[in-house]
Amino acid sequence: MTAAAIPAQATASTTTQATAACPTGWGSRAKTGGAGTTEPLTNVRAGRHACYDRLVIDVPGAGKGVGYRVGYVERLHQDGSGRPVPVAGKAVLEIRVMAPAYDPETGAPTYPGRAGRPLPGVDLTGYRTFRDARFAGSFEGESQLGLGLRARLPFRVTQTTDRVVVDVAHNWTGSR
Repeated sequence: MTAAAIPAQATASTTTQATAACPTGWGSRAKTGGAGTTEPLTNVRAGRHACYDRLVIDVPGAGKGVGYRVGYVERLHQDGSGRPVPVAGKAVLEIRVMAPAYDPETGAPTYPGRAGRPLPGVDLTGYRTFRDARFAGSFEGESQLGLGLRARLPFRVTQTTDRVVVDVAHNWTGSR
């Protein structure tokens, strides 16, 4: 083996390790956690990562964490009315955050989302997994969103004191 061949082999090995670095094993079953809060939801934002697309729901001041229920549904139905909310994509992930999108004392909205409409300020152009993101409404202290995906894919949900984070993998194999 020549000295020139050694760097090429090292590069190939490094590339293989980076390609296989995506997390796997998240699964596609419904996930729940945490408890409700009266602190209101104020923002929803999205981000792209090498292995997954991410949706972040901000609930500042929640303190002990924000409760959630996230799972796949055949069709998204708005709480209270039962009205279907169209969400583009081949799979729909329903995201319920145990926080209102309004001030509980005054009823004034704290998040500008409108039922059945795309999430304000969330542009999904260029995302590998996300196709659509809709606000379904806020009813009895819970806010409901629909996330349209290109396919039913594994996802994880993480919770911090002031946000719920939903990551959806680009594929089932963990490859990039």
